[in-house]
Amino acid sequence: MPRRTKGQHFLLSAAARTLSLAAVLGMTDREAETVFAAIRWADSDGRPACPDCGCSSCYDCRRPNGASRWRCKACHRDFSPTSGTLFAFHKLALRIYLAAIVIFLNEVKGKSALALSRDLDVQYKTAFVLAHKIREAMASESKGIKIGGAGRAVEVDGAYFGGHVRPENRKEDRLDRRLAENQTGKRQCVVVVRERALDGSSLGRTIANAFKSEDAALDFIKVRVDRASTVHADEAGAWNALHARFETRRVNHSVEYANDEACTNQAESFFSRIRRAEIGHHHHISGLYLSRYAKEAAWREDHRRDSNGLQFRATISLVAANRPSVDFCGYWQRSQAA
Repeated sequence: MPRRTKGQHFLLSAAARTLSLAAVLGMTDREAETVFAAIRWADSDGRPACPDCGCSSCYDCRRPNGASRWRCKACHRDFSPTSGTLFAFHKLALRIYLAAIVIFLNEVKGKSALALSRDLDVQYKTAFVLAHKIREAMASESKGIKIGGAGRAVEVDGAYFGGHVRPENRKEDRLDRRLAENQTGKRQCVVVVRERALDGSSLGRTIANAFKSEDAALDFIKVRVDRASTVHADEAGAWNALHARFETRRVNHSVEYANDEACTNQAESFFSRIRRAEIGHHHHISGLYLSRYAKEAAWREDHRRDSNGLQFRATISLVAANRPSVDFCGYWQRSQAA
């Protein structure tokens, strides 16, 4: 395995590059099917199992046009490598879906649907749905998990995204957007809980979600953070209620960024990356989908020191482990709630 030079940023090292887009695009259709099947059914070395009944007694019944199919000997149903997964009913070649994952992962701050559509030469709507299916897979990794515990520190913080209003040119015409009467109601609060590793490094688990306000996230924090954890938060009044459940340490950001007792720098680091994704890649994030972008950013945080090859395998495993999307069951579901 390539080694990392001391003091070198991980993304600049050869260890971060273990899979190339050219290698994926150079695959034949059968090679792409083999790669997907090997990751989906890793426990059986790529030998398929029926997604309906789970039977592993299946035989090949490939279609005359070359499309991959297997038939289950138990329930006699036909299935493909992507049946029962987020990529079920796909129209494009499977190789293009694998290439889309590589492109999506190689952008460390996020990938816009418009740029993805140009890279794959597909319609914007197709790229939009595909990107959100990948985000849905990433979000499933943190579903139901609880972070922290005895001797562990968890940072809690919130930041508002979406609904940007360009200020007026003249200062006297500008409105104070902090006042309720001057708010559009489109901005939502992303609340993150981020665990510090036991060795003091920043590589702990990250869980994020979108809420109307920081106060609305209290139940989310109580469910996701172990009660024995030490919680670090800033001076926001919403976090006063945390003292009743956790050992809570606070830092006043109007005075200092951190002190000997409390620090939320890792949570702030998460927000700086998601804000750069909003401004530099997406330019606008609809409140309807903000939670998806937040969970994608959290997944990227947790896997930022994995090579792109490991990230590729992890993403396909999550795609295969999830059933077809409910929100994005067609090619354009914008009118439905995410």
